[in-house]
Amino acid sequence: MSYLIDGHNLIGQLLGFALDDPDDGAKLVQRLNGWVARTRRECVVVFDAGLPGGTSRMSTKMVRVVFANHNSSADKVIIDRIYKEKHPKNWTVVSSDNGVLDIAKRQGMQILKSPEFARLLERPVPIRP
Repeated sequence: MSYLIDGHNLIGQLLGFALDDPDDGAKLVQRLNGWVARTRRECVVVFDAGLPGGTSRMSTKMVRVVFANHNSSADKVIIDRIYKEKHPKNWTVVSSDNGVLDIAKRQGMQILKSPEFARLLERPVPIRP
């Protein structure tokens, strides 16, 4: 299962994170890198208005970081990706926006509200023997 995440929605739900922190996006990417290393899940995290828009150099093999361009939004980028995805059942969309989640669900994707994913992200992963 891969995750498509609205970054700023998630930042607003995480303990110790603040949307007014200029490094909030980098801190979230770092947290997601640790999570994907433990869970072996891939994710795409989308942020509003970065310059330039598109895939960021913060991306890693397992965490792709995307910024909406100046005349778009994370919600629009996520919705576009939802409609273009050829294998929607392999994805979970993480957002606080009910409109985005409704579209994802109609396209056959799993959905999680940002507070739910924040709890999942903060929960320790059990060590496997």
